[in-house]
Amino acid sequence: MTATALRLPALVALLIFASSLEAFAAPSFDGAALGWYWALPFAGILLSIATGPLFFPKFWHRHYGKIAAGWAALTLIPIALTSGIYAAFAAFVHAALAEYLSFIVLLFALYTVAGGVLITGSIRGTPATNTGILALGTSVASIVGTTGAAMILIRPLLRANKSRKRNTHVFVFFIILVANVGGALSPLGDPPLFVGFLRGIDFFWPVKNLWMQTAIVSLILLTAFLVLDTWVSRRDGMAKSAGDKPVKIRGTVNLLLIALIIATILVSASWRPGIEFDIFGTKVALQSLARDGTLVGIALLSLWLTPDEHRAGNGFTWEPIKEVAKLFAGIFVAIIPVLAMLQAGKDGAFAWLLSAVTARDGLPHEVAYFWLTGILSALLDNAPTYLVFFELASGDPKQLMGPLTGTLAAISLGAVFMGALTYIGNAPNFMVYAIATENGIKMPSFFGYALWASAILIPLFLLLTFLPIAPVIAPYW
Repeated sequence: MTATALRLPALVALLIFASSLEAFAAPSFDGAALGWYWALPFAGILLSIATGPLFFPKFWHRHYGKIAAGWAALTLIPIALTSGIYAAFAAFVHAALAEYLSFIVLLFALYTVAGGVLITGSIRGTPATNTGILALGTSVASIVGTTGAAMILIRPLLRANKSRKRNTHVFVFFIILVANVGGALSPLGDPPLFVGFLRGIDFFWPVKNLWMQTAIVSLILLTAFLVLDTWVSRRDGMAKSAGDKPVKIRGTVNLLLIALIIATILVSASWRPGIEFDIFGTKVALQSLARDGTLVGIALLSLWLTPDEHRAGNGFTWEPIKEVAKLFAGIFVAIIPVLAMLQAGKDGAFAWLLSAVTARDGLPHEVAYFWLTGILSALLDNAPTYLVFFELASGDPKQLMGPLTGTLAAISLGAVFMGALTYIGNAPNFMVYAIATENGIKMPSFFGYALWASAILIPLFLLLTFLPIAPVIAPYW
């Protein structure tokens, strides 16, 4: 029997199973009734992501998809046993359609399209050139995404600095600025902000409310890098030129496709036809389906229009996006009970966390939100951490863009900025590390990088916390 013939009965069986789930319906999944141990699968998958690539790299890279699926199963099976099969299936459908699908489709589109932009030519890694590349990457990261900006610029930066004796600091600052800080101004820039956009946060909210902090941090970091790189280059001697070929940007059609991605997101945010589809209790809006379908179409169009040698020149492979897709699928399932407990508020198992981020007058404590979101983003991953604290702060986009604007700013800045503190804080960090190491750059170890990044960034985070000129509580103090 052919594979196609086998798939048809399986699909029919799945549809019959899904249509009969109502018979197993049980009371709704109540977060107030859950104990802290329901969060163990979520903690488990995040710890697996943190430790697997470092301590068991070969096993991890062969089986990370199975590991993520295992943690997801350990989440859904107890839900089915305690609340019924229908409750478990409905929770899975909600996580897949309301949370995960749009998130991974945007990452896929940006990754695919940005991977078709190839910068060629001879670039000399002088302090001015390096600073210019970092500034460019920081500027465009909120437009093409931190993953897209890192993909476009990492290889030109590698070629420019290949002949330098000491170049590790160049790529440490690249991770901090291009793969993290630069993505703070739009939902396209960094996964946490897109999660907020999917939850109802206005597309232009980040640039309106976070521009001051992003500008201050970016300018200080770029200045510090220029001073450091100038000092290092004078001690080691100037970098040699790799030739005299002029710098060219190939695959420029992809720049138009990136503009089309932005237009698609903006249209989906403003077009509200009022048509929704109820899929096992999850409301899926027509504009969301149209947006995701269009983004997939743009990615496929990029593959068709871009010559293969452009992606080959970038060292483009599908493995990074496959890894992100599989791991985040597990994360979005494992976080189901965590979100339910957070939504229970004072009646849930995480009431203590709510107390930690609540001031004595009952209002949110923005500084606590900033540091707790940030530290957990660095140790775990910034997108799910953002989602946890977003829900903890009320989960209501109208309140968070209104009276709780400062709280949302603190959560957003903590997730985006402090994702730079470790290799696992944001998806592009480890990707840049892997590419740089593959090309002979002596990148610091996991803990070595954390020390580098902490020494550079912690003083700036203290600045954001305490100085009125750069308040975390934007635009209030």
